[in-house]
Amino acid sequence: MRLSRPPSPTPHATGAECITLEQPPVALKVRRSARAKRFTLSVSRIDGAPVLTLPGGATLAEGRAFVERHADWLAGALARAPAPREVRAGAPLPIAGRMMELASTGAARGAPRIEGARLVVAGRPEDAPRRALAFVKDTARAALAPAAHGYAARLGKTPLRISFRDTRSRWGSCASDGSLSFSWRLAMAPPEVLDYVAAHEAAHLVEMNHAPAFWAVVEGLMPDWRTRRDWLRAHGADLHRWRF
Repeated sequence: MRLSRPPSPTPHATGAECITLEQPPVALKVRRSARAKRFTLSVSRIDGAPVLTLPGGATLAEGRAFVERHADWLAGALARAPAPREVRAGAPLPIAGRMMELASTGAARGAPRIEGARLVVAGRPEDAPRRALAFVKDTARAALAPAAHGYAARLGKTPLRISFRDTRSRWGSCASDGSLSFSWRLAMAPPEVLDYVAAHEAAHLVEMNHAPAFWAVVEGLMPDWRTRRDWLRAHGADLHRWRF
């Protein structure tokens, strides 16, 4: 969802980084890009967040005017954006590719556990989202770290470190120093998809690009990687809709 036009030759301004509209009632994040040649208005297909990108030399006032002229488009784009899904006791939540009901025991203590099609956590119902988030993050660490180390070992490599974040633009990354990073939301995906991302990032320890040589490394680690990648392309955005 994107709308754009070239800027007029006005001086750069360093104003606020947010524009608030009354109609539609929304706050837009403002980004400034020296490489951008146009004003760009977009609404994320992942979380429905609106963003205005300002090219170098544009003012915040110009940006506001651009948004106001396209308020109808923005309202329509926001209406079509995926609605967030709140994690709460009694509601479903994907864990390892399966929809599970989040349930709270009311007990002060107790380790989270899977009981059939339920994720059971300790505490009051209002504590359930926080405890579910901790479970998802712990599950991601427990699955991704050994998988990444295992694939790296097959390539004769060792990751410098492995970290976990709530990233939006990518499911994993490999730094030039050999550090790997993963989205903890992968714990909500099917295990074979999580495993693919671990293999993908381990392959970057050998090839720091996406050239044919890189995909040859991935193929050697996981011949059916395309099917797993396709699942992420089709369903990955849904994992970002869940709000803990």
